[in-house]
Amino acid sequence: MASSKEYLNFVLERLSGLEGVSYRAMMGEYIIYYRDKIVGGIYDNRLLVKPVPSAAALMPEAHLETPYEGAKQMLMVDDLDDSEFLCRLFTEMYDELPERKVKKKAKKSPK
Repeated sequence: MASSKEYLNFVLERLSGLEGVSYRAMMGEYIIYYRDKIVGGIYDNRLLVKPVPSAAALMPEAHLETPYEGAKQMLMVDDLDDSEFLCRLFTEMYDELPERKVKKKAKKSPK
């Protein structure tokens, strides 16, 4: 099941107090970025974040969920009504997230 644009907009509205939040559509789902780092995504209308220590500490009751078959498990964010909490979650996770990988350009073969 693909995620709806309405659910994405709902989550983005909750994060509107935080600058630097963006997304990218990917195969019917959405990857969520905070200041150019991947925080998580929306999969099957669920907000899932990377299971970094700060996220686990802020959400000790959160369940690990698999976003799609073959993917690493992520933490499911249940409290979407508290926009202050969501902004704090993203802010505290930031330093623990890996830097975004830069795609290497393919080398041209000599003629």
